[in-house]
Amino acid sequence: MDSTYRRTDLTVDQQHALLAAARILTEEFAGTFGVETIDRFLHTSYVQFAGRATVANFLPLLAERFARQRLRALARIEGKDASGVPIVLFLCVHNAGRSQMALGFFAELAGERAVGWSGGTEPVERINPAVVEAMRERGIDITAEFPKPWTAEVVQAADVVVTMGCGDACPVYPGKRYLDWDLADPEGKPIQQIRSVRDEIERRVRTLLGELGIPTA
Repeated sequence: MDSTYRRTDLTVDQQHALLAAARILTEEFAGTFGVETIDRFLHTSYVQFAGRATVANFLPLLAERFARQRLRALARIEGKDASGVPIVLFLCVHNAGRSQMALGFFAELAGERAVGWSGGTEPVERINPAVVEAMRERGIDITAEFPKPWTAEVVQAADVVVTMGCGDACPVYPGKRYLDWDLADPEGKPIQQIRSVRDEIERRVRTLLGELGIPTA
């Protein structure tokens, strides 16, 4: 594992951070996945962000968090996750607005009774600040989230895939339940219009949770 991250294109701090992330994930998934699988997922997750992130110091943390999500997805696919809770994946183009608001409401309302993920077909560097503010008005902090791509195992592990504006670029796998939410893209919109999109997303998330048998207040 050390040789993977001791490369000339990484700073010493990045190398150390990735090695620390690898150790954390190895302990977390001990008995589920071997070192080689964890190393591969962490490395490919790092590559996903390296080409577009401007703050290089955050790359190892983003890679660790994304690798953790992907490994959890793989565990579900391979029958190594016995939790049985439904997984819902929210997809849009940039993973900076609609899908992040949907995930924020879903996580807040579902708690530990379901798992929510999000992704984008063309993820950008950061979440739309106006979207963050609109969600903060509802008491939901989404600043810990970050735009990310979708991967095959994440889509395959989901029970429901909700698409929002990504059209033919959204992945389609047989046997999945797909919902297409026709919602305005909040990019470049004033906060008043974003609030309208936000409120419609909340309504749809509550309806979806009801269909999944998860009551909300």
